[in-house]
Amino acid sequence: MPARGRLIALEGIDGCGKSTQAKAVAGALGALLTHEPGATPLGAQLRRLLLDPDAGSPPPTPRAETLLMAADRAEHVAQVIEPALASGAWVVTDRYSGSTIAYQGYGRGLGGTADGLAEVVSWATAGVEADMSVFVDVPVDVADGRRRGADRMERLGPEFAARVRAGFAAQAAAEPGRWLVVDGTGDAAAITAHIVDAVRERLGPEPEHGR
Repeated sequence: MPARGRLIALEGIDGCGKSTQAKAVAGALGALLTHEPGATPLGAQLRRLLLDPDAGSPPPTPRAETLLMAADRAEHVAQVIEPALASGAWVVTDRYSGSTIAYQGYGRGLGGTADGLAEVVSWATAGVEADMSVFVDVPVDVADGRRRGADRMERLGPEFAARVRAGFAAQAAAEPGRWLVVDGTGDAAAITAHIVDAVRERLGPEPEHGR
C-alpha cells in the first residue's frame, strides 16, 4: 500500500494570488491541483448558486451559504481529495476549510472558530484536514486592484474583505505549526519557491513519481 498523500491548501482573500500559487506549487510538487467551490459536477452547480451574481435573487442567507459551502466540500473530499490521498498522491487545493472559517465565520459574523461552525467544517470533510495551509496575505486594496470582475463575495466590499483577512490571520496565529503565512505582494516565482521549500521542510519530499 502506498503511503498516504499530503493535502496542501492555499488560502487568502479574493485577489491575493493564491490561485496562481496553487497552480505553480502543484506543478512543482507533481501534485493534483483542485479547487473550491466547484470541483465536482454537484460543486459546479453549487458554485453558481453561491457566487454567480445572475444566479437569482435574493442570494442565500449566511447560514444557508455556509451549508452550501459545506455540501460542496463534502462532495469534493469524497470524490476528489480522499481518493487521491488514499492512492498516495499529493493534493494542492485552491481553498479548503480555512476559507469557511474566514469567510462565513469572520466575514459573515457566524462565529470565527466557534465550535458550531468548526463542527460543521469537520463533519463535511469527514475529518480530512489539510496537512499544511498557506495563507497568501496581501492588503485589501492590493487585492482589490488585481481583480477583474466581481462575483457575489467580491461585491461585498473592502470591510468584508478586511474581516475575512483577519480571519485567515487569526487561524494562522492559532496554529503556526499547520499554517504558513507568505507575503503575496512579492515576485510570484519567488513566492512559489518559498512555499515549495516550506512544504518540503515540513512535510518531507514529495513522492518520486511527483518529481
